Amino acid sequence: MSSLMNALSNWLVNPRRNPLARLHMHAVSSRLRKYGLRYDDLYDPYFDLDIKEALGRLPREVVDARIQRLKRAMDLSLKHQYLPEHLQAQQVPFRGYLSDMLALVKKENAEREALGALPLYQRTLP
Repeated sequence: MSSLMNALSNWLVNPRRNPLARLHMHAVSSRLRKYGLRYDDLYDPYFDLDIKEALGRLPREVVDARIQRLKRAMDLSLKHQYLPEHLQAQQVPFRGYLSDMLALVKKENAEREALGALPLYQRTLP
């Protein structure tokens, strides 16, 4: 039963197999292009401390580029404008920069938990 649920969930989120997932991916992609964002820019470091740790381990240039994209997107949003068409065509919203480092942080936390060590940080959200 578990393998059936796993196969179904993989089919649901795979845009190559599921036409609804493909439509959703195109909608998200066009919305991110309008503001010049990448999908990884949407992760909130205040919500998940693993994301904050992963961002802290990335090179400074990558983090600075992320901050500039977020500032530009907020500015465009406040002005009720979008990026010009020629700049939207250059955007690559699904080129990830955070997923590898985030997977490494999660793997280290899982290993630390398996060894019985105390977590590095504990925080509860209000």
